[in-house]
Amino acid sequence: MDFLKKHYEKIILGIVLVAMAGGAAFLPIMISRERNDLKEKSDAIINRPVKALPPLDLHEAEAALARASTPLTMDLASSNRVFNSMPWQKRMSDGMVIKNVEGNTGPSAVIATNPVPLNTIISLDSVTTTDTGSRYVISVERQAATSVTARRKKQFYASLNAKNEAFVIREVKGPPESPTELVLELNDTGEKVAISREKNFQRVDGYLADLRYEPEKKIWNQRRVGDSIRLAGEDYNIVAINKNEVVLSAKSNNKKTLIRFGANS
Repeated sequence: MDFLKKHYEKIILGIVLVAMAGGAAFLPIMISRERNDLKEKSDAIINRPVKALPPLDLHEAEAALARASTPLTMDLASSNRVFNSMPWQKRMSDGMVIKNVEGNTGPSAVIATNPVPLNTIISLDSVTTTDTGSRYVISVERQAATSVTARRKKQFYASLNAKNEAFVIREVKGPPESPTELVLELNDTGEKVAISREKNFQRVDGYLADLRYEPEKKIWNQRRVGDSIRLAGEDYNIVAINKNEVVLSAKSNNKKTLIRFGANS
């Protein structure tokens, strides 16, 4: 007890120093733990996950741009009647007055029907044998020719490699006096074709067409390229006919009008 009485102050001081040393040793651990807690809280606030924004709706803006890119046009020719008055025409068939608009009158109102092909036909008619060799009677019919005379069937007495106005015989297959086939070279196209007694050569070179014009009740049958018709007080030439269409050309200004078969019927 005497020891405690004599040295209690030192003992208390030692305990306090030990406690302070322990506190000083534990302080870095507390600081590190606190720092980690603060960092976790700041990260939770600052670096929290952000939800992606929905895509922008640009539908109205794109529609506006599309409208702006389309030029505004005003039709002052076909529908406007302030600056372009509409002509009227008296129909010759019944005297009725009708609007003279595109499709009602003029060449665009013509109806084309019944396309008939015009062929070039080449056939072997007969074979004649003489002392000088065999000759072949070959007929040529050009249905699309411009003149009536040229359309008639014409016979040629031909021999091998002898040129005439229509063709040249380039090859005779089989016996010359009774060939199985003749190979001809055509003068107009240079193509080589084969004919025999059983097989003709045929090529479409044009068409005929029937035309009708209802406003004046006019009908033109079996018309061909080169023919002319008169309608709505003007003359027109037929400048082309194929299996799909007829082309008319106005004599006054060479303006061409395309008419498809059956388009206006």
